[in-house]
Amino acid sequence: MLPRSVDAVVIGSGPNGLVSAIGLADAGWDVLVLEAADTFGGAVRSTASDGWVSDRFSSNYPLGVASPVIRALELERFGLKWGHAPLPLAHLLDADEGTAVAIHPDPEDTAKSVGAEHPGDGEAWLRLYQQYVAIREPLLRSLLTTWPPVSPAIKLVRKLGSAGELLRFARFMAMPMHRMGKELFAGPRGAALLAGNALHADAPLSGSVSGTMGWLLAMLAQDVGYPVAVGGSSAFSGALVARAERAGVLFAASMPVTSVEVSGGRATAVLTASGERVAVERAVIADTSAPALYDVLLSGASIPAGLRRDLDERFEWDYPTVKLNFRLSGPVPWKAAEAHSAGVVHLGGTADELVHLAADLDTGRVPTQPFLLVGQTTKSDPSRSPAGTEAVWAYAHLPRGIADDEAAGKLAGRMERAIERFAPGFGELIIDRELQRPSALEEGNAALGFGALGGGTMQLQQQLIFRPTIGLGSPRTFVTGLYLGSSAIHPGGGVHGACGHLAARTALRDASLLGPVTRSIPAAALRRLQK
Repeated sequence: MLPRSVDAVVIGSGPNGLVSAIGLADAGWDVLVLEAADTFGGAVRSTASDGWVSDRFSSNYPLGVASPVIRALELERFGLKWGHAPLPLAHLLDADEGTAVAIHPDPEDTAKSVGAEHPGDGEAWLRLYQQYVAIREPLLRSLLTTWPPVSPAIKLVRKLGSAGELLRFARFMAMPMHRMGKELFAGPRGAALLAGNALHADAPLSGSVSGTMGWLLAMLAQDVGYPVAVGGSSAFSGALVARAERAGVLFAASMPVTSVEVSGGRATAVLTASGERVAVERAVIADTSAPALYDVLLSGASIPAGLRRDLDERFEWDYPTVKLNFRLSGPVPWKAAEAHSAGVVHLGGTADELVHLAADLDTGRVPTQPFLLVGQTTKSDPSRSPAGTEAVWAYAHLPRGIADDEAAGKLAGRMERAIERFAPGFGELIIDRELQRPSALEEGNAALGFGALGGGTMQLQQQLIFRPTIGLGSPRTFVTGLYLGSSAIHPGGGVHGACGHLAARTALRDASLLGPVTRSIPAAALRRLQK
């Protein structure tokens, strides 16, 4: 039996939902988390069978380690342990020659790899990393802890030192990855590292802010690595659940929410598929996709015409994902030595080649030579498979609008052939394989619309005040007391907890004595923008 009334309901138990629940419960609220699936964690889940552990969705968590939001929860006290491979990342360049560039734990070793053909590029890498370290804390706090990020941004400006440096940094952050690589490096290796990391998101490599994506993930790989949660990604979400339970959060699994009840412009209750109604005194936070919130949970509400038009005509998902999970009888026989000890392998090619691949995705062509992210999870966590074997996953993307099972099967075949090119004999090691098509990813987690992992495109037109549509970049919705707290809002995809943190922070502020003031101005602005 569910409680009849609580201060807040959180819909969905992904990492953002769990962070929201913790934030509200720590403030003394009665919080109930309702999860449609039979287990908690959203897209941070794993399964175990016969000594094998498979991460079902996300797997490597540099943002989870670096995020000030996650760090503040001290999840290590709740059993979370991070596993690191000897090398965080290897980017494969040429299948015939077996060449690669790698990020090592020591920046000096990375510099040697980056500068193997052009020594000046190694020095450029060290300068780039030193500049990142100098601004790391205010930058991460600006991105992940507040909106709008006034206080952290002031500290960031102070770190940069002058108006001129601020403008140079702003230009740097706006650059396309392809241009950034050319400005920073004379040879192909450093640019390839940036390009591969940029393709973790869906911004075209010749488009604005793609450089930011590649630079930030490359710097995080150098800083904290590409760790996995020891024992599987469910250990990460399990630690979040344990932390939430200690704060007093109540949980109910297998409890899909069918609608949010709205009365007098305020969220007053949630209704479940089993017919139960839970009254809400203060807030509802939806850790769901934007379409799920507005098309399903609020289907009975009168949605502003401008918001409806923007969602129907302008909201854009990120690329559909195709994922292969392998059980191997031994390590992948990579030609490139660096890949043998890497937790993550980018496959691959130069930045120029990856620009062409990104163009295929943006023009509706299924790539003949796909870019693969490969996770060698046994390298990072030996408990992932029996001794002598390897648990490995690989994923690649389909173009937007192409998410059918036939296209996914075709891409999966190309993915296996691509691995075989860089690691001859790979196919002979396969004990079994599992294909997760976009349809299967969405079935496993409804927030992953069409198999998209990021809650919507990460391109500039759907970031900041444009996320998920034209608005304020805030978790607030047109309904008082209802907040969107998923990767559909700023700062977007990635397991960093920021979206949930911002939703809880906003709900607490709106429920305070100053709440009528703090909400009235943005609410009026939203009404004008969305009418």
